[in-house]
Amino acid sequence: MTRPPRALLRGPVRRILAGPRRSAGQALALVLLLTAAGCGLAAPGGSDAEPKVTILGPWTGAQEDRFTDVLDGFGIPYTYQGTAATREVLLAEVQAGNPPDIAILPGVGELVEYAAEGRLNRLGDLYDGKEYGTPWRPAAQGLADDLWVPLKADLKSIVWYRDGETPPSSPAPLSAWCAGMGDDGSSGWPGSDWIEDLLLQQAGPVLYARWATGDLDWTADHVVTAWTTWAGLLSQGSRARRLAILESDHRGPEGGNGLLFGGGCALEHQGSFARSFYGDRQDRAVFTDSAKLLPGGPYTVKGHEVSADFAALFGGGDAARALIRRLASEKAQEEWGREGGVFSANSAVPAREGEVEKQVSGRLTDQRVPLCLDASDVMPAAVRDAFYEAVLLTVAHPDEPVRARLEGIQKVQDAQPATIPRLTGVCGRPQ
Repeated sequence: MTRPPRALLRGPVRRILAGPRRSAGQALALVLLLTAAGCGLAAPGGSDAEPKVTILGPWTGAQEDRFTDVLDGFGIPYTYQGTAATREVLLAEVQAGNPPDIAILPGVGELVEYAAEGRLNRLGDLYDGKEYGTPWRPAAQGLADDLWVPLKADLKSIVWYRDGETPPSSPAPLSAWCAGMGDDGSSGWPGSDWIEDLLLQQAGPVLYARWATGDLDWTADHVVTAWTTWAGLLSQGSRARRLAILESDHRGPEGGNGLLFGGGCALEHQGSFARSFYGDRQDRAVFTDSAKLLPGGPYTVKGHEVSADFAALFGGGDAARALIRRLASEKAQEEWGREGGVFSANSAVPAREGEVEKQVSGRLTDQRVPLCLDASDVMPAAVRDAFYEAVLLTVAHPDEPVRARLEGIQKVQDAQPATIPRLTGVCGRPQ
């Protein structure tokens, strides 16, 4: 698909999300806006008379091309809708009574809510559960444990720098960091990654998991400390610098080579997916564990934050089930990794070739260090949105006390319906 212009959805970043969070009506309006901006459907395979499996996913541009190349090899007719606003589009389609057969979301927080409403079909024997261990199979209390499967994994808790340059051995100043809070879908999440990583390295995976799943209050000392540490880093910069961080897209200028090779910064706190932003310079990017460079450190590595794109089945047709089976298989996961440059949560898939790829795979499978799913990805949607909003406000005003903002997020969390079950198993050692 043609990606909508970034400025189209970045207005709320400039306003620092001054307005209320999106309502259902606003979500539907966003769907129409995306369609008008050129967000179309990829529909190869089969004749018009054949029913096609409908798929909604987060991959656009080159990532979409690689994903559809994998789909084309299955021989199953499909239509694919790629958008950075998967959550909003899915909500609108569900409310309109026309959900996709398969939805792929960056995290399971919202899938839990759909599952609690009885909208998801069990995947049963469509994949080998033994190939997807902790934390790639998070469960929710009272729900079946086979309602989603990760199709793509990424390593976080890392810092990218240019090959041939030596990163600092102690916490780096704000001037050294590349940073951008903008995103076509959910602006602010790059800042949430900072706070999550700080809490993980400062407090460890047990407290991290309690906080991520709502068992530890936002005003708890460890959460306040992580947030204050990040605000302290931001306060080193001028107002102009912070405004630039708010307005910059996390992928860097469109058509460029990401933030890292855009000049003026030497370090980037981003997941393994960031390498795809560096274009023809990606072979010049290497990474190290973030623990020694985070503000307030150096810390020992207590865990690695990870993320995944999870597929869920809204339609129960045989073709949709067959497509899920193929996507989750060892063969397809290996092919997608080899040709598409992605990493798999499937433990049966061999490590990819290349020094950087081997290092990422090694950390994803290192049984000595726990893996923890991205905290905002496992939170209920309303809590996650309040988290992102507070992140943007902190970038704009880092000298203001953080506790009031955390109290605001806690109120949102306390207001969540009791019918939304909590996730378990978001941290653990890989099998």
